[in-house]
Amino acid sequence: MDILVIGSGGREHAIIWSLAKSPQVNQIYCAPGNAGIGQIADCVPIQVSEFEKLADFAAEKKVGLVVVGPDDPLADGIVDVFEARNIPVYGPRQNAALIEGSKTFMKDLLHKYNIPTAAYAKFDDYDTALNYLNRQPVPIVIKADGLAAGKGVTVARTMHEAVEALQNIMRDKIFGEAGSKVIIEEFMEGQEMSILAFVDGETVRAMPAAQDHKPAFDNDAGPNTGGMGTYSPLPHIDSAIIEEAIETIVIPTAKAMVAEGRPFQGVLFAGLMITPDGKPKTVEFNARFGDPETQVVLPRLQTDLLDIFLATVNGTLADVDIQWSDEAAVCVILASGGYPGSYTKGLPITGLEDIDPSEALVFHAGTGKNENGEFVTNGGRVLGVVGLGADIASARAQAYEQAAKIAFTGKHQRSDIAAKALTGK
Repeated sequence: MDILVIGSGGREHAIIWSLAKSPQVNQIYCAPGNAGIGQIADCVPIQVSEFEKLADFAAEKKVGLVVVGPDDPLADGIVDVFEARNIPVYGPRQNAALIEGSKTFMKDLLHKYNIPTAAYAKFDDYDTALNYLNRQPVPIVIKADGLAAGKGVTVARTMHEAVEALQNIMRDKIFGEAGSKVIIEEFMEGQEMSILAFVDGETVRAMPAAQDHKPAFDNDAGPNTGGMGTYSPLPHIDSAIIEEAIETIVIPTAKAMVAEGRPFQGVLFAGLMITPDGKPKTVEFNARFGDPETQVVLPRLQTDLLDIFLATVNGTLADVDIQWSDEAAVCVILASGGYPGSYTKGLPITGLEDIDPSEALVFHAGTGKNENGEFVTNGGRVLGVVGLGADIASARAQAYEQAAKIAFTGKHQRSDIAAKALTGK
């Protein structure tokens, strides 16, 4: 079977790497892909927003399945376009992708179905929002309603910071129309946790839990990013808490979407907070594989990923027995200097040839090639180095040891990825 994967980041590289292991897979195309993806797939110069061109290409190549990676095309209805042309596609329809596309919709859904989440208020008028904000305690969380490349959330520690965030979103429109509405949300303390699940309507097959590191710098300092590293499993979090999150949050949300006439098919991503009393609450939902969570979860998958995708599309996910390795995985993101702010592109990357493939996986996120055919930086998050091992400590050691071999001007990484798993704090 030939497959088309849509996207260009580390998540898509990991998906393609996993699909390429399937004996059922013949040719994999990726649109538009990146330099690293080009080593294992045929990259096609079509952008993720060019729905009709993508559908034409899929029809021309007679691909057996299209897999959509990023959030924006899902929110804009790309799955509906493929379905209208009878092209098999993995991902939620537009009306279900709204669970990520609108934080207001998501929070209202959770409230309606009594699914645990933080207290909140929603606003579409700046002055009303500011008046409410000035009466709230800090820390407090300000969220743009729509998609903002993972950067639309501010955890404000001071009222000055909160007001500035609100002004940036609603008045200065730094996220465009994504900021026409805002959520002002109660601040929750505790451990963050991500649970991704394969979902086919009310059938939920949860993946092993992972933990992301959003802030740019060590000790969770600095601005939020798309994610500076992840690890899985979470040995410091009781398995009963993980099960409770699945039973009280993920499964009820899938059922709620069916009840609302928006059945979800694809990967449902729950971003969760485990509060000091040990109770999981919902921070966010995404309508696709997380990035960089995918990079540590899929290497632990023992079942053929294509079987899972096809079963979801065919409505038979309940019949698939999904198996996972006990191995641990730790992903360290190598980012461009200045990220998540401005950064330079086109900088040569050295050391990739020195990576021992038996010790670590390297997923390309923002890479290209120069006129000499050399790998160069082409994004904020450049590479994800994934170490594998019998436990978190050994996987972490491998990730950092191999990441140290890679160099480019301004290379930035956190040094404390997965440290919480070792200390329990």
